[in-house]
Amino acid sequence: QVQVVESGGGLVQPGGSLRLSCAASGSIFSINVMAWYRQAPGKQRELVAGITSTGRTNYGDSVKGRFTISRGNAKNTVFLQMNSLKPEDTAIYYCNAVDGIVPHSYWGQGTQVTVSS
Repeated sequence: QVQVVESGGGLVQPGGSLRLSCAASGSIFSINVMAWYRQAPGKQRELVAGITSTGRTNYGDSVKGRFTISRGNAKNTVFLQMNSLKPEDTAIYYCNAVDGIVPHSYWGQGTQVTVSS
């Protein structure tokens, strides 16, 4: 079993910054992709940013130029640097890890990000 744990959420004013952290641990074979998703009240979960084991990244259109995903020095960790935050970025942010030759997807419990003055 793989455990995924997020941290770093909180309340921030519009225009501010936050950094989210995610760590995967447990019976990991080989994580192929780690990604951040978010879900706002009444909306579907959407991709925020992802990074592959080779370092390739992709971003949702609404966060391009403002958010940056990166890998940590510790194995199976990723960060999401969020700058120029907007009220519409308010959501629960979930970390996802895809592991194995036959991919299995693991989710964290989520961390709340609230952007409000």
